Amino acid sequence: MNSSLVSSIVFFFLLIVSVRSDVLSDSCGEAAKDDPNIKFDFCVSTLEGNPKAKSATGVADLVKVAIETAISNSSSIGSLITKLLSDKGLEPYVRSCLQDCSELYSGAGSNLGKGEQAFEGKDYGTANSVISAAMDSSSTCEDQFKEKKGVVSPLTKENNSFFQLNAISLAFINMVQK
Repeated sequence: MNSSLVSSIVFFFLLIVSVRSDVLSDSCGEAAKDDPNIKFDFCVSTLEGNPKAKSATGVADLVKVAIETAISNSSSIGSLITKLLSDKGLEPYVRSCLQDCSELYSGAGSNLGKGEQAFEGKDYGTANSVISAAMDSSSTCEDQFKEKKGVVSPLTKENNSFFQLNAISLAFINMVQK
């Protein structure tokens, strides 16, 4: 092959990769600008971890990536809660909170699956509603630890990340609707 053909192919490939990464960066930028709960760096770094984000050609593709990432995150948090509950020396109040959180995150995973199906069916109202319900799970989980003085949630970081992931999903759905 001659060098100009190889150069053209390389240029075209780099152009495609750059356009795809701009979709993620631009979408996260718009989401972060419109919602103070969304941090740009978190949005980009978290969604980049999903290989489907690299092939996203529009924000609709990123909605699916964000929801899938939130579902995976919900499952991981559920596993962490199970691990924390295995500690025999756990204070009864903290154990009770963690058991509630376990139920909340189980329901959140189910809601996210419903949200993904609703989005794919272009039922954006239902998608927003059930994803919002999933997002509330993290706040409810976190808030109950604060009800007893001196108790610190062992899930603060996870709850915050889950909340933000769902905020990203909702922001992207709103962008698709525009």
